[in-house]
Amino acid sequence: MLTKKALVRELRKNLQEDYAIELEDATSEEIFFSLGSTIKGISNEQWQKTWKNYLKEQQKQVYYFSIEFLPGKLLKSNLLNLGLYDLVKETLADLAIDLEEIVEQEKDMALGNGGLGRLASCFMDAIASKGLPGNGNGIRYDYGLFKQQFVDGYQVELPDDWLKKGNVWEIRRDSKAVNVHYGGDISFTKKTNGHLAVVAENQRILRAVPYDTGMVGYQNGIVNTMRLWGIEIPYAEEGKYRSIEERRVFEDLTAVLYPDDSNERGRFIRLAQEYFFVSAGIQSILRYYQRLDLPASVLSEKIAIHINDTHPALCIPEFMRILLDEWELSWEQAWDLTGKVMSYTNHTILAEALEKWPVKLMKQVVPRMYQIIEEIDRRYVLSMATIHPEALVQRTRIIQGQTIHMAHLAIIGSHSTNGVAKLHSDLLKSVVLHDFYLIYPDRFNNKTNGIAQRRWLQLANEPLSQVLDETIGQTWRKNPNDLRLLLNYQNDTTVLEKIGQAKASKKIQLATYIEETTGILINSDAIFDVQIKRLHAYKRQLLNLLHILKQYFELKDQPNKKIHPRVYIFGAKAAPSYHYAKSIIKTINAVAELINNDATINDQIKIVFLPNYNVSLAEKIIPAADVSEQISLASKEASGTSNMKLMLNGAITLATLDGANIEIRDAVGDDNIVIFGLSEAQVYAYYENQSYSAREIYENNPTIQRVLNALIDGEIPNIEQEGREIYDSLLVYNDEYFLLRDFDSYCAAQNKIERMYQEKEQWQRQCLINIANAGTFSADHTVQQYADDIWHIEPLFAHQSK
Repeated sequence: MLTKKALVRELRKNLQEDYAIELEDATSEEIFFSLGSTIKGISNEQWQKTWKNYLKEQQKQVYYFSIEFLPGKLLKSNLLNLGLYDLVKETLADLAIDLEEIVEQEKDMALGNGGLGRLASCFMDAIASKGLPGNGNGIRYDYGLFKQQFVDGYQVELPDDWLKKGNVWEIRRDSKAVNVHYGGDISFTKKTNGHLAVVAENQRILRAVPYDTGMVGYQNGIVNTMRLWGIEIPYAEEGKYRSIEERRVFEDLTAVLYPDDSNERGRFIRLAQEYFFVSAGIQSILRYYQRLDLPASVLSEKIAIHINDTHPALCIPEFMRILLDEWELSWEQAWDLTGKVMSYTNHTILAEALEKWPVKLMKQVVPRMYQIIEEIDRRYVLSMATIHPEALVQRTRIIQGQTIHMAHLAIIGSHSTNGVAKLHSDLLKSVVLHDFYLIYPDRFNNKTNGIAQRRWLQLANEPLSQVLDETIGQTWRKNPNDLRLLLNYQNDTTVLEKIGQAKASKKIQLATYIEETTGILINSDAIFDVQIKRLHAYKRQLLNLLHILKQYFELKDQPNKKIHPRVYIFGAKAAPSYHYAKSIIKTINAVAELINNDATINDQIKIVFLPNYNVSLAEKIIPAADVSEQISLASKEASGTSNMKLMLNGAITLATLDGANIEIRDAVGDDNIVIFGLSEAQVYAYYENQSYSAREIYENNPTIQRVLNALIDGEIPNIEQEGREIYDSLLVYNDEYFLLRDFDSYCAAQNKIERMYQEKEQWQRQCLINIANAGTFSADHTVQQYADDIWHIEPLFAHQSK
């Protein structure tokens, strides 16, 4: 048991050994690394014990393959989950050291971009906290996506050098390194036992080195593993590279997340990157299985592999490769085991987001993978030929013409395909993957996303957590469903006032941060209206902006008009090659420059676009939010998770009936959410009858004319090119995401928000009802459903009790 005295002793020892200084002379950064080493030492004991128990009990384990993870900072999370948070905070305070200042020294791990990566990390937290045997498998990026800055309102991408001073939480495991093979000439020879042996010549070999980070469960002694693969060129391979440029191509495989695939080199790197972490991970898993000394026939009783989106879909042919080429199983045996082991989560409804690769590129980068995919496809067509119509089989095959469809591979090669919200899963079955649903109806299921509520409430919002502890006790900290106890206090004005005070304190904190980092002075009594997510046209940050312009012009045209002050807060990165999204960023920043400096509107509107949106920034914004903008076109957002985080912190959701917004509405009731816009059925009706005319709406709506014309008539300075691009996207190219159709409904919803906010007590009651019902969206519940229905894994303690 760690005591204050022992903690100080360890800190002093680490500082002396690592930096040759006394605690009193140490910088905050030096104290962070020394404290991190101490805490890692404690969690390592639990990690070692957990792993030994898994091995001893031969626990079935799940391996969660994801191209993204977004863990955020781990110091506070590990302290909380180890039950050391209060002790460490108090000990540092005794030494006149502020824990928050130490926490600020930690870099966010640059391992992801948006919801996909954060979901993966929420799942890692929840799997460990539920005591389930589960591992993450991903890439140790040198620079992640990028570090976002704004220069003259434009997004500028800089390297996010998060590893510059090391990562205190990881352990490099050279003994677990594996080789990954690329390219070459593949031939076959028959062995004496009759099996075909694969002969590969002229291949490139890369060394994959695992860096493991402990995923600490919530006060239960369980520590699981997130394994991230780093890349090296083996010494023996050095001479094979004819130029520095050729070598750089391979070294760049783990440099950045989502290399720009608009050119041939980028596409090569992106495919090679995906195979790199898939091959390394599968080799590692099957090497572990061989340690169990069990027959191949029971492999699926000990191993589950989950494919998070299509990026790791090569898990299927790579798994087959090892079973066929190295274990010498028959095709039938290997395919049966592969299907039982693999499961797949689809994260999109957008057809363009379902990965496809040219046959030529697959043959060039990973020829053995292509051979196996080709055989899977051939056998699939043969097996279905007598069961389903030929047209259906052809539409669902993996290789079509010169294109390989990775989602088709993921569905055909696994036993489960799930969506991530009820509407999303229904649309997969009825529209997006309808053909596959006809063939494999039993494989489709829904698992609505969830969030790690420990991080997003206990850590991000201590004032509100304190109110909850005082009001309903502390059981909610372990059992999120107990948040519902708060419903007993919805008419208690004292509790409502405390919730309001907690929100006010976080708004003041955020306002201070905004002033310090951007120079923008905002009113903490204003409505904080928040939209934080990837910048994508379907998420409709542009609709938000069009309403802001409408509101601004009304204030300009009616000098005596008064509204409740509103601060619009954006956080979003646009993919480097996504030109249209970057134009929207520039336009938002240009409008912010115009409005924030217009003294005639008396600061009634402010716009703040915070650069480099990441987990740590989200932890500052979300507890301070009053309004949660979830305004994607209905049928386009698979789920969303910012909606859940904002709801948990008492923000009122302003939303279309899309993704998990529907389930939030069902949880809180129509009176405690503000819904607007087209329904999914109405959207698809437009697609079917092709009757949508943005131009017609524009010509019949003077307000829309006023707002859109401002994009091109010079009223908004410095957006001549971007404004025209956006204007044309809406009117010339017919407004793909129906912003103009939803505009009036959205403006009416915003007016409703304003009226609701004036009724202070009722607003606080609505906040309370949202918080109370947020336990439904805990990642703990979600991963338990995966464990029961898909992975078939059990907690260690359940296994031991049998």
